[in-house]
Amino acid sequence: MNVRFPSPEELNHWADQGAGAAVAAAVAVVLALAVHLLLFKLLGRLTRLSHLTSDELVVEKLRRPMRWSLVAVAISIAAESQPGLAHLWDSIARFVVPALLGWVAFALVKAFAIAMESRAELSSDEIAARSRRTRVAILSRSAGFVIVFVTVALMLLGIPGVRNVGVTLMASAGLAGLAVGAAAQPALKSLIAGIQMALTEPVRIGDLVVIEGESGRVEDIRMTYVIIRTADERRIIVPTTKFLETTFQNWTRVAGGVTATVVLPIAAGHPIAPIREAFHGRLEASKDWDRRTGELQVSDVKIEGVELKLVMSARDHAAMARLRLAVREGMVEWLRTEMPDALKGR
Repeated sequence: MNVRFPSPEELNHWADQGAGAAVAAAVAVVLALAVHLLLFKLLGRLTRLSHLTSDELVVEKLRRPMRWSLVAVAISIAAESQPGLAHLWDSIARFVVPALLGWVAFALVKAFAIAMESRAELSSDEIAARSRRTRVAILSRSAGFVIVFVTVALMLLGIPGVRNVGVTLMASAGLAGLAVGAAAQPALKSLIAGIQMALTEPVRIGDLVVIEGESGRVEDIRMTYVIIRTADERRIIVPTTKFLETTFQNWTRVAGGVTATVVLPIAAGHPIAPIREAFHGRLEASKDWDRRTGELQVSDVKIEGVELKLVMSARDHAAMARLRLAVREGMVEWLRTEMPDALKGR
């Protein structure tokens, strides 16, 4: 078997092509990095003039993907006039370009989410702010999932073997689609449920809910599950479909805060006005009372006694638990010193 070695002329030609490609690529990379540096210096100055801290976070999210995207664009431009570089770049670009596009799109989604959440925090309307945070969280994660899926698909299509296998399997795509659809039904159902929650908002981030006997704050909403933080710092993971298929309580659906009662039974024949005044004094002295609701109501009257209902409000479940304990203890102590006869027989 005769082995042909390249001639000196061919070696020189290849060396020239390689050197030219390396020089063109190096120049393109340097120019791209210089443009990136100038661009983000300008953006940095503009963000320092803004009063929103989210602008700096958005710029930081875009810094790295934009750097490598500008490098890829510069190499593509240089490859048009350099055949050696074009031959090498064409084999790499089928993987690099989809990855960079996906990275930039993913960074844009995350940057948009940061900006929207920052604006939500500036809102004076608590309900509207929590509603916006919930929609941004769910929709940004859904968009991120789609971007990653499409990016990986485009990168795999750049492999000739994978593309040929896909064309070969088109004949059995119907059966394969049914099989994949059946296998992925739970995941797709949870994904659709997450998007539906973002649109209908049965719960929002920060809502106080009770589901299956467990109560707590909605700490985070993912595409397939919801994280609920209880008063004792436990984390309950609930599938999103639960909030669409079963009944649950949302204590903060309309307005922020929690309202609860303390029942205070006293003996019959005692004035109510001093007790109401004492109750209001206990509320004023408590830091946990949010001043939305504070009423004393006579809920039941019997021959042997009167039942008083002390209605109060607090900003959250933990504050309400502390407020109820403090009011109950304070009112019993006040009755013991000011109206001892009201506790006789109780």
